Amino acid sequence: MKFIKDTVRATFVKRPNRFQGFVEYEGEVIMTHVPNTGRVQEILVPGTTVVLRKEDNPARKTAFSLIAAYKGEALINIDSQIPNRVVEEALHKGHIPELRKYSIIKREKTYNKSRFDFLLESPEGEKFYLEVKGVTLEEDGRASFPDAPTERGTKHINELMDAYDEGFGAGVLFVLQMENMKEFSPAYEKDPLFSATLFKAMKHGVKVMAYECEVTEHSLDLTHRVPVRFREDD
Repeated sequence: MKFIKDTVRATFVKRPNRFQGFVEYEGEVIMTHVPNTGRVQEILVPGTTVVLRKEDNPARKTAFSLIAAYKGEALINIDSQIPNRVVEEALHKGHIPELRKYSIIKREKTYNKSRFDFLLESPEGEKFYLEVKGVTLEEDGRASFPDAPTERGTKHINELMDAYDEGFGAGVLFVLQMENMKEFSPAYEKDPLFSATLFKAMKHGVKVMAYECEVTEHSLDLTHRVPVRFREDD
């Protein structure tokens, strides 16, 4: 998926709060919007080369959004709004084999007290609730989620199990916003409860999928599935 707006490079300086980041751009330190509520501390390190998206809304306080960063030679997208759009495009193109039979794609549908990212339907009337999680955390080619405790994420997984019990299809798709990953696993050290709940959901019948992306400074595209690994003692 190509980004509509132009992108430029800058050097990361600091992030005083979740939505504000300061970067050095063209010799000046400026404030940018950070479209990611996660910590991404291992990515946004002072001195790191980052990618900014130019914004054209005159009402905005900032002219740029910080959407990606280099971690060594690897580029990682951190824009939390992008994964859902990438998945929607992949669904329409049939690039997710496990979900190809669902040709009707609806965004942001409510089930009980949760709003899932997608409700998919087949021509025969089968329904599948799909939740999407963007992944930015990695170490030595192994991706994991979350990068901080997530009560909301655990709630989503529990309600996917409820949907499955009611006869619906249910799944969570982790979008690895980076390339060359060997595998995906829950981040046990960051959030033991989410990790245990995800394992329980997988055993329960909820589909747990992880797909990595081809990442450039101008685009993000879902490419192929990577193995999902749980700890042997789960």
